[in-house]
Amino acid sequence: MAQNPPPFAGFEWMIAWRYLRARRAEGGVSVMTWISLVGITLAVFALVATLAVRSGFRAEFVDTILGANAHVTIYPSVAVTEDGQANRVIDDYAAMAERVRQVPGVTRVAPLVKGQVMASFKGRNAGVEVFGIAAEDLDGIPRIAHPQQSLGDIARFEEGIAIGWGVAQELNASVGDRIKLISPDGAKTPFGTSPRVSVYEVVYIFQAGRYDIDRTRAYMPFAEAQVYFNREGVADELEVIVADPDQVGEMMLPLLRAGGERVLLWTWRDASGAFLSALEVEDNVMFIILSILVLIAAMNIISGLIMLVKNKGRDIGILRTMGLTEGSVMRVFFICGAAVGTVGTLAGVILGCLFAIYIDPIFSFVNYVAGGGVWDPSIRGIYNLPAKLEAGDVLSAVLLSLGLSFGVTFFPARRAARMNPVEALRYE
Repeated sequence: MAQNPPPFAGFEWMIAWRYLRARRAEGGVSVMTWISLVGITLAVFALVATLAVRSGFRAEFVDTILGANAHVTIYPSVAVTEDGQANRVIDDYAAMAERVRQVPGVTRVAPLVKGQVMASFKGRNAGVEVFGIAAEDLDGIPRIAHPQQSLGDIARFEEGIAIGWGVAQELNASVGDRIKLISPDGAKTPFGTSPRVSVYEVVYIFQAGRYDIDRTRAYMPFAEAQVYFNREGVADELEVIVADPDQVGEMMLPLLRAGGERVLLWTWRDASGAFLSALEVEDNVMFIILSILVLIAAMNIISGLIMLVKNKGRDIGILRTMGLTEGSVMRVFFICGAAVGTVGTLAGVILGCLFAIYIDPIFSFVNYVAGGGVWDPSIRGIYNLPAKLEAGDVLSAVLLSLGLSFGVTFFPARRAARMNPVEALRYE
């Protein structure tokens, strides 16, 4: 008794390959095969490229947040002094900072003095937020101490001030220039509060990677900031850096206990949580839209296989009369459709990965062709279009494309398998 051949035997692959490379004159559908292949390739390329840009944008955004800002800010609640004035400063900031440093997971604590001033240089003005910080604490801020670009020497920080790249451009100032800082909260006189005006040398210019930071931020030595903003002996807040920013929620209670009474906490998630949530929603919607695009491309496989089954009806009838089973016929046409989906998926993944790897020269070329101004950092917040390949994103694109390709292939293959050989050969 003859045994049935195993599934996906060699002759099934041979017949499928013959049908795929057959010319139209021979009853093949090579044109439709190429259209299906190109459609799957472009759809998977778009999906992989979009996922890479999405991951890169989120990673760059979070990195600039964590690299140039406090993970947790500790500041006091408002207290009313004996003369009826509101007071919101930390008197014992050194002791509080030492207590916070003892909290497990805390890597750095820096007292800060903050204030908003007007910076002026040769008739040009810019609103600036000044951070008064110690030199050793400034060295611990990654995006400031090791920025994308910098001018000057951060080691000379105690001799002047450090300003963002955007502030320097707005003022048309460079390292060595002496800029004027004007604060409305100056010396108190019998006639009222007079503005405080001081001149500082620019010793360091940094580009942190975030437009809003580079455009508005300046750093001043902590002791000088205490004098300039009338904060002698006190600090406005504590800047806390933790080892694992993603677990900052679990550290809230220990930090509150270390801070003492009437302290409040503000985490990096509180500051940027709404934007990150919007990014997550946008990511999910974009993935669904591009998944529909892959499905539409996979539908071309159905069209091609239906035409192939119609053109090969006589061949199917002959093969069935020769003893080919329904399962073998179905597997032959399944291989045809699956091969197109697999090759298209691999080609799309390769193109998408190349796009993510070489995104900078590609984007530069697009910007050159468009005449510049394609990417506005004042709107996007970062200076270029980032891309980051992640194995999970690529794997999800591959599984989605192959799943859809294999799924849509099943129906025309099943139709071919159920074709009656008598009907197929009746008019031959």
